[in-house]
Amino acid sequence: MHEDDHESLPDPTGTRPVERLQAGRREPHVETLAEELPVALVYNGISHAVMLASPADLEDFALGFSLSEGIIDSPDDLLDAEILPADLGESVALAGTTERGLSVELKVTLRCFMRLKERRRTLAGRTGCGLCGTESLAEAVRPVGREAACIEIEAAALERAMAALPSHQHLQKATGATHAAAWCAPDGEVLTLREDVGRHNALDKLIGALARAGTDPATGFVVVTSRASYEMVYKAAHAGFGLLAAVSAPTGLAVRTAEAAGLVLAGFVRGDRAVAYSHTRRLLASAPAPVSSS
Repeated sequence: MHEDDHESLPDPTGTRPVERLQAGRREPHVETLAEELPVALVYNGISHAVMLASPADLEDFALGFSLSEGIIDSPDDLLDAEILPADLGESVALAGTTERGLSVELKVTLRCFMRLKERRRTLAGRTGCGLCGTESLAEAVRPVGREAACIEIEAAALERAMAALPSHQHLQKATGATHAAAWCAPDGEVLTLREDVGRHNALDKLIGALARAGTDPATGFVVVTSRASYEMVYKAAHAGFGLLAAVSAPTGLAVRTAEAAGLVLAGFVRGDRAVAYSHTRRLLASAPAPVSSS
């Protein structure tokens, strides 16, 4: 990665004058907004995906996306990356906007690039949902292809992790518009967190951050501030996490995928409540706090 990339990145937040209406009163205010930009991921000169993402931690995003999508097998397969400004074209100019995009120019090993070229023959393209534009039904729902880490976690650790998230979510605190994915120690301490306007992007950024640091995902668990879709479960299990905890509900396909992959999947993790959907015995019930007598 180029060290000066951070200096040229757009700010992940912006401001806009607004009017707040409450109880029949109207007051002017300046609101902080989360920015989202089109980010193109270009492999060895070929554009493979364009995602709407927060322009922060894009090195982590590029690496995490490349790993979770199976484009590369390890961080060593990503030889170089450069983040460049990109023109959105004549149609945007004619619409009278000043929007810009970013292009992440990635250089991967020849082996990985040849595999990607072969895979692209069955794809019409990729979008932010990770599935739209896929021509092959088999490509849309892929088996994880590896066994998730076997880990046992107390439910109280999930509660501690979720309770600690807000203090780490700086973009969310400023804008109220971003998701987060966090890697946590077995006791629930939040160790690494990434944010993005897209829940998939936040998880990819987290996966990339851990890979860049050489951290083994199997030694902790991941929590996300979203529902647990199939894509979230797939990315978590493929990355090597043993437990995925979500603040909202999973889908049926997500639960079946987690069960097949050996991933503990918990949903509705709110306060002292959690629902275990797969490999439920590995989410341990915490003993209730003793009632003090006065």
